[in-house]
Amino acid sequence: MITVNPIEIDGMHFTAVKVELPKTNLLTISNEVGYIMCAALDVTIFNEIPALMKRNVIAGRAMGVRTIDQLLNAPLEKITDASREYGWEEGMTGREALLKIS
Repeated sequence: MITVNPIEIDGMHFTAVKVELPKTNLLTISNEVGYIMCAALDVTIFNEIPALMKRNVIAGRAMGVRTIDQLLNAPLEKITDASREYGWEEGMTGREALLKIS
């Protein structure tokens, strides 16, 4: 099942998506600038493949989260190089990172 919901963080609007997969969930929260997600996907590829690096994708990944609320409150374990331009750092919460791109 796929669930898509609007989410508001300190008055800023984002879209939360949950994709229920066998034995795991894919979780993302995004706006038109960037996104955070669970570790079901890997953001490292955007820092390693030259053609993808040119896209300047703003993204971060949190480990061990199972819900959208956990994704918001967990520290980001990996981020793309492009997200640093928005002040993102490893260890900041998903909520903090999203507010920097709102």
